Amino acid sequence: MTIGVWILGDQLWEQQAALQSCSQKENLPVIFIESLQHIQTRPYHQQKLVLVWSAMRHFAEELRQKKYAVTYEIADDFATPLQAWRRANQIAELRVMTPSDRPFLQIIQSLELPCKINLIPNNHFLWTTEQFNNWAKNRKRLLMEDFYREGRRRFQILMEQDKPVGGQWNLDKENRQPPKGKLHTPPTQWFEPDKITLDVITKVKSLSVTTYGEIEPFRWGVTRQQALQVLDWFIQYRLSDFGPYQDAMVTGEETMWHAMISPYLNIGLIHPLEVIKAAEKAYQQEQLPLNSVEGFIRQVLGWREYMRGVYHYVDADYPQKNWFNHTKPLPEFFWTGKTKMNCLKQILMQLQRTGYAHHIQRLMVLSNFALIAGLSPQEVENWFHATFIDAYDWVMQTNVIGMGLFADGGMLASKPYGASANYINKMSNYCKNCTYNHKERIGKDACPFNFFYWNFLDTHRDKLQSQGRMSFILKNLDKMSAEELQAIRTQAQSWHDNY
Repeated sequence: MTIGVWILGDQLWEQQAALQSCSQKENLPVIFIESLQHIQTRPYHQQKLVLVWSAMRHFAEELRQKKYAVTYEIADDFATPLQAWRRANQIAELRVMTPSDRPFLQIIQSLELPCKINLIPNNHFLWTTEQFNNWAKNRKRLLMEDFYREGRRRFQILMEQDKPVGGQWNLDKENRQPPKGKLHTPPTQWFEPDKITLDVITKVKSLSVTTYGEIEPFRWGVTRQQALQVLDWFIQYRLSDFGPYQDAMVTGEETMWHAMISPYLNIGLIHPLEVIKAAEKAYQQEQLPLNSVEGFIRQVLGWREYMRGVYHYVDADYPQKNWFNHTKPLPEFFWTGKTKMNCLKQILMQLQRTGYAHHIQRLMVLSNFALIAGLSPQEVENWFHATFIDAYDWVMQTNVIGMGLFADGGMLASKPYGASANYINKMSNYCKNCTYNHKERIGKDACPFNFFYWNFLDTHRDKLQSQGRMSFILKNLDKMSAEELQAIRTQAQSWHDNY
């Protein structure tokens, strides 16, 4: 009986479960497929397409060098090349590592192949779906902090027996410094594209389908070796100062001290446990600041695993959640970057150039604006999925629908992450060169973040009242005159009417 392995574009690791399930590696038939239909679901960032396809082609070449029998197909769909490959290799059993995304699992389940299709449990995460479900099933609230602490204990990360190193689980209070003065940020580890990547760039340029963003310069890594270089670079030059300024935003600083490894983690070039262990080793051997190391490990061991776990735990209707009944359409400037709001303009133009923005730019500017402006959660999630280089269904459903837009009514987040321009002014220098005044609530110079924020609180006061952490903030509405509140409502509606 001949076994064959189908390697998906986000499973590019030789230790991945489907490959490892096969005892005989030499001459093992494996197939990679670039599907042109699959990339038409939404207008993906061109650099995302280059990253995935180039990484697939590089990994296919690595497996060829190791004597795997590699087939690489470029086709419209998945079924046609799979059928031809199955016949040519007399495949009796097709093994695929279970995909991270539900829609792709449905694609596999809908295939009509005359052979057994064996889904091998995904090993690109620290928690299996079953393990997360067992942790979650008897809990009233799925608090990430509880999950993170369980992960620390389970994998013995930054632990002294059963206690956290340093005596505290979470050092986030030390990691929220606003940017002051000259920060002296370290350079970013980028790469020059090789011939394989240049060929993919040429292909993506020739596509007739709608895409997003700029394709060049393309500077991302596309191999495991390069991904490990990025990780090493982060540990050596960035991790020590990562913590204090991880929430800061500065004009012209695209990457700050951030690790820049999420695209590589999400396609399997590096594994989360090796990332976590590298950071822990740096703390132990180089005495790096605990607040930076803990803050970084919490993002990988905590948030990343938690978001993926919740994604598979919630009901199938989760993507359609809309607790606030927000239905405003996504403004065109999200796609073009043409807006007078400097914070949004800076981030959107950066996103067009690189496919990347860090977590506070995503949460407290992009998602924050979408939330308080009443934009449709489904349109916003689709946009995030299309435009970010590290975006996948499992990433964006929980991060946007749940955390960013609170459309799930608090299943995931403890409160809506809504804020006025005051937060953006505190944590960035964007407001200094903006058309709008970050201090004004109403009037022609008023920052839209301000009138939208207060209009959001006013509109949804009854619902927000039930969120314990919001009651103090809502009392500020009582300090406003009826005239000012009406002016805020009018200006918020006028803004939508003119977009």
